Amino acid sequence: MKSLSRRARVTTGAAALAVVGAAAFGTVSANASAPASAPAAAAAAGTTTTSTHLTIEAATRAAQAALHAAEQEGQRVTVAVVDRNGSTVVTLRGDGAGPQSYESAERKAFTAVSWNAPTSELAGRLEQTPNLKDIPGTLFLGGGVPVTSRNAPIAGIGVAGAPSGTLDEKYAQAGAAALGR
Repeated sequence: MKSLSRRARVTTGAAALAVVGAAAFGTVSANASAPASAPAAAAAAGTTTTSTHLTIEAATRAAQAALHAAEQEGQRVTVAVVDRNGSTVVTLRGDGAGPQSYESAERKAFTAVSWNAPTSELAGRLEQTPNLKDIPGTLFLGGGVPVTSRNAPIAGIGVAGAPSGTLDEKYAQAGAAALGR
């Protein structure tokens, strides 16, 4: 391998030093010229609200109580607990529960919290207002119950997979009871 002349080594070293220096200067310049972060805007009094939600521990306890109640009677079900906004907090699919039960349990829980009423009661309303069933995400079959705090819905518990909506709702009520309702 051929060795570089002294002049080539000095020139190459100077060029490398110039590149490193320019990069460092650019970094320092970029940081120095970056605008300071604006302080967060504070919301005026009276423009926010606070809502109550079940903890993950409470939602799990309710789901386990509902699942246990069903298992005690030999039923294979899925239990879903949703928050006030209808978002799923926990879903437990019992051993042997049918594949359709997963989505049905979530939709029953969503329906119960949305209307703050048991889904068996809401199913009766379909006679007067049949287009209720067209609302996305809802399922008007027995098996969903709301969970309330200070008379406001904070969660829904849905159970699906038993041979009847009456049984599904019985198990959902057992889940709600586990919360001290």
